Amino acid sequence: MMMQDRAGRTFIRAAMQAPYLGRAEEHELALRWKEKADRKAMHRIALAHMRLVVAMAAKFRHFGLPIGDLVQEGHVGLLEAAARFEPEREVRFSTYATWWIRAAMQDYILRNWSIVRGGTSSAQKALFFNLRRLRARLASGTGPLTSEALYRHVSIKLGVPEADVARMDSRLSAPDSSLNVPLAEEGSEERQDFLVDEEPLPDEIAGEAIDVERRSIWLHAALSSLNERELKIIERRRLTDEGATLEELGTALGISKERVRQIEARAMEKLKAALVEQNPEFLKAA
Repeated sequence: MMMQDRAGRTFIRAAMQAPYLGRAEEHELALRWKEKADRKAMHRIALAHMRLVVAMAAKFRHFGLPIGDLVQEGHVGLLEAAARFEPEREVRFSTYATWWIRAAMQDYILRNWSIVRGGTSSAQKALFFNLRRLRARLASGTGPLTSEALYRHVSIKLGVPEADVARMDSRLSAPDSSLNVPLAEEGSEERQDFLVDEEPLPDEIAGEAIDVERRSIWLHAALSSLNERELKIIERRRLTDEGATLEELGTALGISKERVRQIEARAMEKLKAALVEQNPEFLKAA
């Protein structure tokens, strides 16, 4: 940590002492880098704009991260901008580099600001970095706003769901809390001991899958004990998502619906007998 702090201070001192570049000189250096791959020219451009990195880092200091780390991350973005800069676009390098520096610092903040990730989509990033500013602006308006009204205004402004605004506001307002912190000074119980996971355990999932496969094999074997008409009725009545009615099957088979009911009942008895005969434990497993 001390080495990082020293590196950050060294960078800031170098930034304050770096010479400025005029537009013509900046353009010439950029051409030398693009056309001749002159790395010295690229680094001169970057060196001259290190003040921009320091100024940008100061804007993000309220996130509580070391200023030296922000400066170093911004320097990475500055070098990336210098490597990608296209002088033929007739844009000053500072305008172009600002976007790369800001992106590098924002990514660093999102990775390190909290043990709880704030989201990585463009909408979530915009919400993370603009929520405080918008909240302060709305709070200084004509009168106090309720949380619901605040979330609604920010949601419309940034184009994100109100639920996302509320969730992000909670993350920004409350400090991180470890799940391993003891609940009392004396005792071994931790916060995580009282978190309930409603999902089944892996061994329960595996056991259920095995049971389903085993019952499927039993049923397939038992179905072979039925004759053709019994099998057709059971399949249409019991083994489809929308079972056919007795009347529909009676019409299809040319018999009364009462006769269909009788055949179905007899087939179910035959299935049960076949299952029990082949697998005595079936009644316990069913």
